[in-house]
Amino acid sequence: MLFHILYPLHETYSFFNVFRYITFRTIYAAITALVLCFVIGPWLIRKLQELQIGQTIREDGPDSHHVKKGTPTMGGILIIFTVTISTFLWANLTVGYIWLTIMVMVGYGLIGFLDDYRKITRHDSRGVPGRVRLAAEIAIALFVSIILYIKPGFNSNVTIPFFKTVLPNIGWGYILLATFIIVGAANAVNLTDGLDGLAIGPAITCFMTYLLFAYFAGNTKIATYLQIPYVAGTGELAIFCGAVVGAGIGFLWYNAYPAQVFMGDVGSLSLGGSLGVLAILTKQEILLAIVGGIFVLETFSVIFQVGWFKLSHGKRIFRMAPIHHHFELKGWPEPKVIVRFWIISVLLALVAISTLKLR
Repeated sequence: MLFHILYPLHETYSFFNVFRYITFRTIYAAITALVLCFVIGPWLIRKLQELQIGQTIREDGPDSHHVKKGTPTMGGILIIFTVTISTFLWANLTVGYIWLTIMVMVGYGLIGFLDDYRKITRHDSRGVPGRVRLAAEIAIALFVSIILYIKPGFNSNVTIPFFKTVLPNIGWGYILLATFIIVGAANAVNLTDGLDGLAIGPAITCFMTYLLFAYFAGNTKIATYLQIPYVAGTGELAIFCGAVVGAGIGFLWYNAYPAQVFMGDVGSLSLGGSLGVLAILTKQEILLAIVGGIFVLETFSVIFQVGWFKLSHGKRIFRMAPIHHHFELKGWPEPKVIVRFWIISVLLALVAISTLKLR
């Protein structure tokens, strides 16, 4: 909005020419979201407490988690609101990719909201039935994937890390791949959200990484130099990423151990879904597995645990899944688990960025 109002004034006042630069608007999108979190956060936490919107704890979880019962949840509303406002203020809203990404964030946030609401009202950690929730997630992801597939200028080639000339075109199969990535990313972040600040830390790192990817993919010269696919318009997604980074830092202020508020499914699903869309729009689909390696690890720990439990008739690989609970039960203090996972996420992000030159 500010871009559309203020940038045209550059013809009269040269100062406003600064609004043409994506880097400038990205920085201030992050600052805007961060400040909004600091302004709105305390009020939202008080309101959640007044409405008795407290966290329900899984009965088979670690004993140390029972003290968290009743801590305000659904704090992801703060992230969605501040990111949306900040993006609308600083982005070029004529770019359709911005609207698609916001749509996924809000759509998945709504699914998470309904899931959280059911948990709270029924005092049951299971929430919306899994099949219903998954069907809703697939419906949104499928809609976005079809829109992209038929959009002129957006191709169905898949970028393979480390191979600059290997760009297989999988045709309509790209719709299935894109749907899988969006749904998979959403649920991977959701599974990771089990400790104070555990999910938001790697999420900030991932969005910072895709901020770079978006900027690079949307710049003809940089994309040519790095030999990565050029996707016109994706540069504006850097502003969305900047807003998420700012909102994530602001939310972490309240979510750091010991947490004053949890993001809930409304936050984890919306962050994961939008991260999946960014991977697709920037044509760095496969690289998401490295950038979001922590989320992948958490997901596979659950898959392997459940699979082995069924195949071995009751035996377990980990003491508890997702894997962060395994380390808790081994005696690691919660802050140590969180910070070590953050460190790993930063290392994985650096590896992913390095692949832009390892081609």
